[in-house]
Amino acid sequence: MDWLTMAFDMFLHVDRHLVEFAATYGLWVYALLFLIIFLETGLVVTPFLPGDSLLFAAGALAAAGVIDIVGVLALLTAAAIIGDNTNYFIGRTVGPRVFTEGRRWLKREHLLRTQHFYEKHGGKTVVLARFVPIVRTFAPFVAGVGRMHYPRFLAFDVGGGILWVWSFGLLGYFFGNQPIVKENFGLAIVAVIVISLLPVAFEAWRMRFKRAGAGS
Repeated sequence: MDWLTMAFDMFLHVDRHLVEFAATYGLWVYALLFLIIFLETGLVVTPFLPGDSLLFAAGALAAAGVIDIVGVLALLTAAAIIGDNTNYFIGRTVGPRVFTEGRRWLKREHLLRTQHFYEKHGGKTVVLARFVPIVRTFAPFVAGVGRMHYPRFLAFDVGGGILWVWSFGLLGYFFGNQPIVKENFGLAIVAVIVISLLPVAFEAWRMRFKRAGAGS
């Protein structure tokens, strides 16, 4: 099973994998959740790790009484914020040369897509990108490359991290254990992600309409 197949399986069945891990290793499930969210947000080489689906599944796991909802969401908020900060300073250290030099560990198209996202949305990208897979992983890195003023980045980072973790986590907590959701968890995750993307899509449409009006 290659990494892409593994990532797809984890995305669709992350709830089942977490239950199995918690049953085997107990409280170490907290460490696993922290590590995955940290890596997914903190390293540009791991954008394939589950983010939205993991938060939703963690909320469902808490609703089943396996873990504590407040404790796990506070922990994962810290993981998301620390991850973004790590990614920011890696980008700040590496610098703009990543856009011109070929690197095996960095997909150039993802980098350019995130840069384009910044051009559209400015500093709000740090918040909006939380809800866009892959862009979420590259946004803090690009912010570091572009040397966004750190206090400004940190404010967006903290606000976005809280909004992302708690919205998906609480959705899982209140709806993840419903029979219809448990039986169709993969479809439920896709639906949640699509709904979360609606504000981003609306913002993109609003900006395009505004530019079209200014150009006429």
